[in-house]
Amino acid sequence: MSTKLTYANGRGKAEIIRIILAEAGLEYTEEYLTSKEQWEDLKKSGKLLYNQVPLLEIDGLELVQTGAIVRYLARKYNMYGSNDQEAVKVDMYYEGSRDFYAVFLAMVFTDENECLKKAKEVMVPKYFPVYEKILKSCTTTYLVGDSISIADLGLLECLLAVEEFLGMELIDSYPKLKEYYLKLKALDRISTFFKGPHRKKRNTEEYVAEVRKVLF
Repeated sequence: MSTKLTYANGRGKAEIIRIILAEAGLEYTEEYLTSKEQWEDLKKSGKLLYNQVPLLEIDGLELVQTGAIVRYLARKYNMYGSNDQEAVKVDMYYEGSRDFYAVFLAMVFTDENECLKKAKEVMVPKYFPVYEKILKSCTTTYLVGDSISIADLGLLECLLAVEEFLGMELIDSYPKLKEYYLKLKALDRISTFFKGPHRKKRNTEEYVAEVRKVLF
């Protein structure tokens, strides 16, 4: 049974799903929303519970809501800790990364410079020391336990955005976080993902205009 992800041809709320699918080693196809007619037809199909994307069709299911999709994949591919105590830590660290990453998601709809200013002056000082402290107490490569989890992949997405938009020097100030980041980026499936078609480019004015035209 094939797996298909439906979203715009950009990062947005679907990129974390792509990162997790990459680490899981699951092959899938993508359908990009490029016209108003296509979007209206999708809503009429009944596949979208709340008339929102991303939509992941997997295992005979039609999954919506990014958080639900992420946790389904996490449970399916053993990225959710090995017990309840680890699972709740995974949740806490993953949700922290979502709060952090929200400032980058907002760049589609608000002024990019204002978002990046907030990321640099508010979000980095708030969240990086927390993850630095967590990593100092870790005895493995990962935030929780001895295997990769959605906590790691959520934080990876944040670190990628910081490096791309604000520069690696912000990460350099946190030695444990930097070491951790470089190790994650070098993982076989993750490094392959960066070179492949599922890794989307940063937003362009044309992409933002297309998203607004199709979805709004």
